[in-house]
Amino acid sequence: MKKILLGAHMSIAGGVDKAIDRGESIGCKTIQIFVKNNNQWFGKPLPEDEIERFKKLQKETGILVFAHTGYLVNLASPKENVYENSIKSMLDELERAEKLGIPFIVLHPGSSLDTPKEEGIKKIARTINGLFERINGYKTKIALETTAGQGSSVGSKFSEIEEIIRLVDDKKRIGVCFDTCHSFAAGYDIKTKEGYKNTWKEFDREIGIDKLLAFHINDSKKGLNSHLDRHEHIGKGELGLEPFRMILNDKRFDNIPMCLETPKGPELEEDIINLKILESLIKP
Repeated sequence: MKKILLGAHMSIAGGVDKAIDRGESIGCKTIQIFVKNNNQWFGKPLPEDEIERFKKLQKETGILVFAHTGYLVNLASPKENVYENSIKSMLDELERAEKLGIPFIVLHPGSSLDTPKEEGIKKIARTINGLFERINGYKTKIALETTAGQGSSVGSKFSEIEEIIRLVDDKKRIGVCFDTCHSFAAGYDIKTKEGYKNTWKEFDREIGIDKLLAFHINDSKKGLNSHLDRHEHIGKGELGLEPFRMILNDKRFDNIPMCLETPKGPELEEDIINLKILESLIKP
């Protein structure tokens, strides 16, 4: 049965359970959250009563919740202190996600900085293998996010993500989150019908549609091949409405969560507008 899971990233201010309340208040079918402060390496342990409230609300609302790692994590970093903290922080976030019953956590693959990208790819895969060994038995997966290709960041090419997945031992615990803004900025022309068709043909050949766990639904302030990660409201950027119409009506993506990461204020008015626009593109 066709089910379009649309939603947005929600703040966890006041507790992780509050994110579900916020999502439900604007009709989200799915939400993305951080499991701790996204600009800090570590956070206080989640209180048990907060975990229980989160699980209860998630069950009552039926909202699919997935997570995103903090912005400091870089599993490809050649800087020893950053790399070590990244491993510890990632382990902490995976443990939090597991306690909350979150199915997967989205990860920016990393940036190799002044070392060869190939080295960074191998380091990311090796680190993920080490993390999975330490949390053997956990259900939470890792979803590698497609990136815009700015600087030395890994993941702007499907082949780079494929290589990480190929080097990860436990294939059942690794997947992909496709960011529309990032992939367009990276050079994948999802704006035209032919470009859209070719993009997904390449994605399926390199990675496999079965590895797709989620979408970040964002328009782009910058153009094709700009390699700049600048999110814009739906229909207000370089992508326009057509790519989103094609994604929302593509049967291959039924039941795959799609979350906005566009700018917004505390009243979530921008999310409401963007979600209405997206919903209007769905063919009955």
